[in-house]
Amino acid sequence: MTDKRLSGRVAVVTGAGGGLGRSHALELARHGAHVVVNDVVDPGQVVKEIVTLGGSATASHDGVDSWDGGAAIIATAVDTYGRIDIVVNNAGVLRDKSFGKLESDMVRDVMAVHLDGAFHVSKAAWPHLVKQGSGRIVMTSSGSGLYGNIGQANYGAAKMGLVGLMRVLALEGARSGIQVNAIAPLARSQMTEGVLPEEILERLSPEWVSPLVAWLASDECVDSGHIYSVAGGYYARVAVVEGPGIRFDHVPTLDELAEAHERLVAVEPFTEPKSLSDQVSLTAKRR
Repeated sequence: MTDKRLSGRVAVVTGAGGGLGRSHALELARHGAHVVVNDVVDPGQVVKEIVTLGGSATASHDGVDSWDGGAAIIATAVDTYGRIDIVVNNAGVLRDKSFGKLESDMVRDVMAVHLDGAFHVSKAAWPHLVKQGSGRIVMTSSGSGLYGNIGQANYGAAKMGLVGLMRVLALEGARSGIQVNAIAPLARSQMTEGVLPEEILERLSPEWVSPLVAWLASDECVDSGHIYSVAGGYYARVAVVEGPGIRFDHVPTLDELAEAHERLVAVEPFTEPKSLSDQVSLTAKRR
């Protein structure tokens, strides 16, 4: 672990006992960060891997699904290393079922870990980041939230909720030097295995995602409020844009809107509001 660009920084990675979280924890440690490896199952193994490679890590077994759990996770970082600099909200669960068959506990379980969990951990870290005037938060969204996926209404709603949370925190954190972004990684699954060639499927493993997380956590990244798609070796920013639209000087009728359909659904040329107030300003200019 010779790259020390994150030397002295303290990172929390939730859901880091395996998969993407494990890969993120190893990558951040590789760049010199002290890493709190959080997982309710077995964070200790990843801690051992990091220490064996010459890095610094400690385990956290607390769940992200409560305010007390989120506070305990951040307390582990502060008590062990004296600070917190980086939060990677990665913890997640799946309870896939078609919408008509979804049960209330399937929705609650997914929201509690993905969306509530990001609230709990980020909120606990926030006063520390504000006080020190710097920090990085990475949310883990998904194409299921951005674009939709059959059988994942609960998961998709939680993942899109994380985008809204990210955008607000990016705006509020700007004055304190806190940058907040989101990633939307595409993973290898039954669905992708039936569509993508093997050479691309090989690039859907976690190690292809983690360098992006390390960049977002570093001083090299100056962006905030962005969503980044990661898929098969392809990295791209995903943006929420507004098309040119059509302006009426009167309340339109159903027929008028139907007749304007092509102009209504067009997205080019587009604008990209950076906030709600930005959208209001853009609307005022269209008078």
